[in-house]
Amino acid sequence: TEVDTKAGVQPKPFNMISPLVIMVLTMPLMLIYTGWDSALESRPTGSWLEVAFVALGNGSGSTAVLVGVVVSILLSMISFSIQGIFDLKENVDLIFKGISGLMPIALLLLFAFAIGTVCKELQTGQYLADVASQWLSPKLIPALIFLISAVPMAREMQVNEIIAIAAALGGGIFGDHCSPISDTTILSSMAAATDHIDHVKTQIPYALITGTMTVILYLVLGFVS
Repeated sequence: TEVDTKAGVQPKPFNMISPLVIMVLTMPLMLIYTGWDSALESRPTGSWLEVAFVALGNGSGSTAVLVGVVVSILLSMISFSIQGIFDLKENVDLIFKGISGLMPIALLLLFAFAIGTVCKELQTGQYLADVASQWLSPKLIPALIFLISAVPMAREMQVNEIIAIAAALGGGIFGDHCSPISDTTILSSMAAATDHIDHVKTQIPYALITGTMTVILYLVLGFVS
């Protein structure tokens, strides 16, 4: 929203769609490339398609995203230059303007990842399992897992792990929508060019209504399973 259309330039859908298509296609190719060696070790006799499928899950996501974005930007710069839309200086200026606009988002994501790392290093899940196992009824675990996504607690107290994993995934999505430092919440407000806190406030009612209904369902599953 901070960049105006350049005077004398006719906007074309191709110039918006092509960089996105290039980025989306490059990322799975890079996932296969970075995960190929480990996939060959686990599937030495597998077909090319099978190895590629395994490599997708073993590849480096960060490398794939980085290469995908860089390739998309470089090809876009070439395309814009050929069309006479931007020269090299204008392309570089726009790239740095985009980077500067993402800095607040990057800082929020940095804090979010730091909190997650701290919780992992402190073994928060194991601590909750040890504390709760002394007084908590196993029948309440599915509902509580939805709220705190504590799979280690379920394993410790011998709760149905299928329900526990489902609750953990749902709880993660619930927390994702309610947390102001969630990566998806941050990226959503950024993509919509709206105030971040306003976005959080407007999506919380929907998350709470759905979350409350889900907790009730998990309570029922906890008592009948």
